Amino acid sequence: MGQTGSAYHHECLICHWINNGADFRSQVVTPGNEAVNEIGHAGIPKETQSPSGLSRNYQIPDHRRGNESRERQRIGDGVETFTNFGKSRNCCALLVTLRSHKYAAGGAGREPENHLSANRPAHSCQFERSPNKRNISNTVPDQHFSTKNNSMNVLVYNGPGAASDSVKHCLDTLRLLLSPYYAVAPVEPRTLLSQPWQAKTAMVVIPGGADLGVCSTLNGTGNQKIRQFVSAGGKYIGFCSGGYYASARCEFEVGNPNMEVSGARELKFFPGVARGASFKGFEYGTEEGTRPAKLKTHFAVQQPLYNYYNGGAVFLDADKHPNTQILAEYEESVEVECPGPQAAVILCSVGQGKALLTGTHPEYNPTLLEAEPGTDFEKSSKVLKEHDAARLEFMRHCLRSLGLKVNEESTRPALTPLVLISRQKEQLAKLVYDLEHKLGYESENIIDLGKDKIRVHKALDKFQQTDLSDPEMAVKDFYICDAALPKPELTPYFNTHQYLTELEEAYKELGYSSVGELGSIIVYGEVLTSSSSLMMYNTPFMRILPHGFAIVGTVQVAGRGRTGNVWVNPKGVFAMTLFLKMPLTTPVVLLQYLVSMSMVQAVQTYGVGYEKIPIRLKWPNDIYILRPDCLNKTDLDSYTKIGGILVETAVFENNYHIAIGTGLNVFNQGPTTSLNAVISEMNKTFGTKLKPIATEKLTAKYLSILYTMLERFKVEGMEPFMDLYYRQWLHSGQKVTLDHPGSPKAVITGISKEFGLLTAKEVDRYGNFTGNTYELQPDGNAFDMFRGLISKKL
Repeated sequence: MGQTGSAYHHECLICHWINNGADFRSQVVTPGNEAVNEIGHAGIPKETQSPSGLSRNYQIPDHRRGNESRERQRIGDGVETFTNFGKSRNCCALLVTLRSHKYAAGGAGREPENHLSANRPAHSCQFERSPNKRNISNTVPDQHFSTKNNSMNVLVYNGPGAASDSVKHCLDTLRLLLSPYYAVAPVEPRTLLSQPWQAKTAMVVIPGGADLGVCSTLNGTGNQKIRQFVSAGGKYIGFCSGGYYASARCEFEVGNPNMEVSGARELKFFPGVARGASFKGFEYGTEEGTRPAKLKTHFAVQQPLYNYYNGGAVFLDADKHPNTQILAEYEESVEVECPGPQAAVILCSVGQGKALLTGTHPEYNPTLLEAEPGTDFEKSSKVLKEHDAARLEFMRHCLRSLGLKVNEESTRPALTPLVLISRQKEQLAKLVYDLEHKLGYESENIIDLGKDKIRVHKALDKFQQTDLSDPEMAVKDFYICDAALPKPELTPYFNTHQYLTELEEAYKELGYSSVGELGSIIVYGEVLTSSSSLMMYNTPFMRILPHGFAIVGTVQVAGRGRTGNVWVNPKGVFAMTLFLKMPLTTPVVLLQYLVSMSMVQAVQTYGVGYEKIPIRLKWPNDIYILRPDCLNKTDLDSYTKIGGILVETAVFENNYHIAIGTGLNVFNQGPTTSLNAVISEMNKTFGTKLKPIATEKLTAKYLSILYTMLERFKVEGMEPFMDLYYRQWLHSGQKVTLDHPGSPKAVITGISKEFGLLTAKEVDRYGNFTGNTYELQPDGNAFDMFRGLISKKL
């Protein structure tokens, strides 16, 4: 471990912060954003919980090595676990206390007979007996939403009527063109039907497929919400069948008894008729009838322009509707009756919003099309690939026409090599030995980590990008830097020598004579898939990792959030996943609080004057900051999200193997703001002379602070950190409304130090406490900070 000093033989900086506080700015309190949980609070699947919140005994069948089986679970908000059970291992759920007889947040509202299963495992958390009700709400994940101020989410419908290939192409192209300004995510119908998604969403997309399935799912309530959303200023895209769906009338293959679909549609963004198929030959579920449709545009774009076509419509008399603008027409004559312009892509004004409807598939990426050699489809794919630059230019224009902010990148960044670095030679040698001998070489210098494969290099002479279309499938080049560190020009966005030097200094500042375990060995990649996925999805690799190992990336092309959303993060986002190995007695649900506190402390102790940076915590684990244009304000609408935490665990050999993913906007330009943008504005507004934050130093400070907090947490639990957490968060004393019959009002009073539950006391209409206290689990309740509303998740 290399540590000889102790942080507890004197009042270290951590203790000083806890005991004496810091110079924090005035705080505004309010409740916050959604939380995530798909199963019980302890990670026990909901189907194993009784109506009172107690777990029933259950067995997981063996399907992996020996007697082990593996179940993916969630623990609290943003905390996932992969738990291995033996053949007859039983588990019980953590109990969530709701001290109220009025608000069960989806629970059965009955008094439980018992609180813990008699055969509770030794590592289960202990609870005192309580007569209180349980919050056992069924939940759905949030959509990685941001703030009320920034409607940054693009929701791609992924339900009945949406073809899986169309969803895939939508996600691929929209992420490419809209990152980092928007988070593009698939969304299930139940979210559109039941969740309050509108305020945090920029656009809804209905991909290609068959619109009858969408009709059967969204007709009525769903369409009403989408229509209201667009009319109020939202955006809509309907690709192919989504174009039929958003027209006043759909006419598809009229007169063909085997194919006809016709009738009125509810959205009516285009007040006319969408008629198709524009070209003959379409067959459901096949590539028959597909073609590269040549388009002529009503604006300047590269020519010729081709789109993938498969059964789409022509929008009749589009030029006669005052709310409709034709963006592109079919250049070839369509094969259905069309008296006016052959409108293939149209833009409709709907109240304050806009809707883009297409008969073609401008979102289809031809590099992802798989065609049998020698087929017509292969020839079509070749044409589309040759003219893909024009397609992307056309898509950018369409998105800008909707009022969206678009990036100018034409391709995803290519993967760069991963470098393994450390100044702890013995620890580095041990990890290399385990890689080579416990995992072993598959062929030549290839090691299979589990999901990913690495190509091992022991010299830096062939340092280059990996140019493959699918980064997830690429073999990652992995350089072991045991003799020398990479030169700065090889890792221009992260100076490895500077990081290791800053790490030594950071531990020294906290009273240690040498570097602690956290951060002493890291892997860095300028462009990688996902730091979390590289660790968590490679089980054999995770099992050999040393405590404190970390993966750091500058750009993630498959970054992951708590709900599984995937995005491309830009340069300037601090992205790290840290590995911890801890005993099963550890209350892992509380780690997210320590991690988020450590990151805020790393920023505010970066140097003299940085304590004034208005960075705060939103329960349970999001990081917010005042926007640069709001530095003189203190209202919650002036805050925006710049970071978040993802905690995942696996259980091996009676220990938690924990991957803690952290993301923080340091110097990127979008999608919200960044630390350095706020610092720059602070210097202009207040005359300060703060230097921009360097990722290397911030990383070192974060890891050393977290190390010190964890060491104390192991001995004293959460109690020593409660005051610090409350000084950093945004919620103390905030009045909120519970979205429940009667709409009870409550005042946020804190979190429970045992399980991190949000506590609130109910008040009457005069502001007097009623005696009811609520303890709300993050996975069971949506927490909208900007509306002052806590609602059940459905």
